[in-house]
Amino acid sequence: MSNSSSITQFLLLPFTDTRELQLLHFWLFLGIYLAALLGNGLIITTIAWDQHLHTPMYFFLLNLALLDLGSISTTVPKSMANSLWYTRAISYSGCVAQLFTFSFLIVAEYCLLTIMSYDRYVAICKPLHYGTLLGSRACVHMAAAAWATGFLNALLHTANTFSLPLCKGNALGQFFCEIPQILKLSCSHSHLRELGLLVVSACLVFMCCIFIVVSYVQILRAVLRIPSEQGRHKAFSTCLPHLAVVSLFAGTSFFAYLKPPSISSPSLDLLVSVLYSLIPPTLNPLIYSMRNRELKDALRKLMEGCI
Repeated sequence: MSNSSSITQFLLLPFTDTRELQLLHFWLFLGIYLAALLGNGLIITTIAWDQHLHTPMYFFLLNLALLDLGSISTTVPKSMANSLWYTRAISYSGCVAQLFTFSFLIVAEYCLLTIMSYDRYVAICKPLHYGTLLGSRACVHMAAAAWATGFLNALLHTANTFSLPLCKGNALGQFFCEIPQILKLSCSHSHLRELGLLVVSACLVFMCCIFIVVSYVQILRAVLRIPSEQGRHKAFSTCLPHLAVVSLFAGTSFFAYLKPPSISSPSLDLLVSVLYSLIPPTLNPLIYSMRNRELKDALRKLMEGCI
C-alpha cells in the first residue's frame, strides 16, 4: 500500500520491452518531433516576418503553431529520453509539470480553434463588419482568453488530481502523465471530485464543438450563395484547412477519451494517445500550407531571402 506522500516517481508505459524496438521508437519519435518543430517553426517565422500576414486569421494561426509546439514538446522528448536510456521513470514533480502543461495547452487549443471558426464566420458571413469585430485589440483579447482558460483549467485539475491519495502503486498505463491514468492510482471514491471537474471540462469542450459546427453550417450556407465559382473556391480554401485541423484534433482526442471500455486495451490506448498527441501538431502546418497561397508565397519569399 502506497500513498502520494511516499511516491517520488512514476513509471510510464514503455512502447516495447525489446531494446532494438525501443531504439526504433526513439528514431521514429525524433523524426516526428523534428518535423513538427520545422513545420510550426516555419509557420511562426513566416507570419512574424511577412507584414502582409499580420491579419487576424494569421495571428490566430501563429498562436495555434505555438500551442502545437508546446504540446508536442511536453510529451515527446521525455518519451524519447526514456527509450534511449532504457528506463520508464519520471519524477513526481516532472509528472506534475507534464500533466499541467499538456492539459493547459490542449484546452487552450480547443478554445483557439473555436475562436478561429468565429474568425472565418465573420470573414465570410459578415465581411463588412470584419474590421470592427476583429480589430487588433479584440484579437489579442480573444487569444489571451484562450490561453487564460487553458491555464486556469489546468491549474484546477492539476491541483485537485495530485491532492488525491494514491493507493495503487506508481505505474501509469500511458507514455506520458495524464489525468485519467493518475485517477486509476487513487483510492476508491476519493477521485469523484476530480471526475466532476472532468465532466465540467468536457462540457466546455462540447460547447466549443457545438459553436464550431454552428459556425460552419452558417459559413456553408453563405458560401453556397456566392454567385461566382472563383469566390466560392476562395472561401472554401480559407475554411477547409481549419475544418480539417478541427476534425483531426477533435476526432482523435474524443476517441481517446470516449471510446467504449469493451474495446479498450493497453496497446490500443497507447496507439490512440500517439494519434491525438503527436499527429495534429505535426500535420497542422502541412494542412494549412497546402491550400493557402498567401502562406506559401510568403514562405517562398522567406526562403529566397535566407538563401
